[in-house]
Amino acid sequence: MNSFEVTGGKKLSGTIIPQGAKNEALQIISAVLLTPEAVTIRNIPDILDVNLLIELLQDMGVTVDRPERHTATFRANNVNIDYLHSEAFRSKSGRLRGSVMFAGPMLARFKKAFIPKPGGDKIGRRRLDTHIVGFEKLGARFIYHPEDGFFHLDASNLQGCYMMLDEPSVTGTANIVMAAVMAKGETTIYNAACEPYLQQLCRMLNRMGAKISGIGSNLLVIEGVDELGGTEHRMLPDMIEVGSFIGLAAMTKSDIRIKGAGIEHLGVIPEKFRQLGIAMSFEGDDILIPAQDLYEIQTFLDGSVLTVYDHPWPGFTPDLISIVLVVATQAKGSVLIHQKMFESRLFFVDKLIDMGAQIILCDPHRAAVIGLAREQQLRGITMSSPDIRAGVALLIAALSAEGKSIIQNIEQIDRGYQYIDQRLTALGAEIKRV
Repeated sequence: MNSFEVTGGKKLSGTIIPQGAKNEALQIISAVLLTPEAVTIRNIPDILDVNLLIELLQDMGVTVDRPERHTATFRANNVNIDYLHSEAFRSKSGRLRGSVMFAGPMLARFKKAFIPKPGGDKIGRRRLDTHIVGFEKLGARFIYHPEDGFFHLDASNLQGCYMMLDEPSVTGTANIVMAAVMAKGETTIYNAACEPYLQQLCRMLNRMGAKISGIGSNLLVIEGVDELGGTEHRMLPDMIEVGSFIGLAAMTKSDIRIKGAGIEHLGVIPEKFRQLGIAMSFEGDDILIPAQDLYEIQTFLDGSVLTVYDHPWPGFTPDLISIVLVVATQAKGSVLIHQKMFESRLFFVDKLIDMGAQIILCDPHRAAVIGLAREQQLRGITMSSPDIRAGVALLIAALSAEGKSIIQNIEQIDRGYQYIDQRLTALGAEIKRV
């Protein structure tokens, strides 16, 4: 098992380019199953989760031409449906929650699908109910077989319908949209997710011949078509990486340019970091973060303590809550972090407390952070990465800390961040992969 050996306390400087969006990739790459024609995708992040998804497609019989690591042309004209019910698929897909995204395209085109019990991060309950209930409303039937660990779905006659989702799940909305694009008649999805990644998927499907309206809102209307064709698509910059780099610059007093940040798709992310006192400016599509000796957390207008909480788009993404929490530890002032969606995502704070941070874990969803205002530097320790986002948050803490830190289980970080050690080393960080 690999670890990062990090020597902290060094100021960084230079330009960094965010990778393609991980959360978009899992949806977009799954959508290639909707057509036998060629689909070319660019700006693919070279990370474990995405590469595993591409391996699964190849195992199913999808041909993949990858002229370079960030571009691939897929052709799903000879799909082996039976592989989806094999022990090999169950074993490999069980490591990747994103494999559930195959279900919608498979139901739309092949009228059946198999969903293994999901894998991925250990950050709390992540329900499949939104996916399954949506498929059922379109006419699919499903049975869970405990003996093989699969949900078996049959959709010999998908029919458009009206549905209101019980939660605006991004993956749930994407899966239902992909199932509905070839259902008979019209499908209306209310309380749909409207994240930029979902907008990207819908626009790509429309280029393939789908008829989706309401893109960018929480009310999607889909007119079913008989078939879809090939297309080309370029993924957005990863907004979670952009937020991570903003936090990194602040914690390490670094002068960093984030090039091609996709500013128009970042929503409230820049403003949330500004509320922590972090200065930044925009130059074209670049974000410039100047070196700051001190940043001060704002209060609300009545003087009460700032609360940062996650919320479905256009609210603040839960994937950056860990980063905000770490950044707040060296700020001047206090903030209440409220992670609403996942009840285990704050459980990494014990490592930060061991590093010298002043944090009160109120309950599984809330943590109060009392900023040290740089009066006391975090100290390096040995720790383990529990999930993708907490892993990078701990890496940022280690880069700002005094002395040496060891971060174990970095496979979690590699799942979501490509070449992160090499890219940060190019900025002047001291990171060794051991």
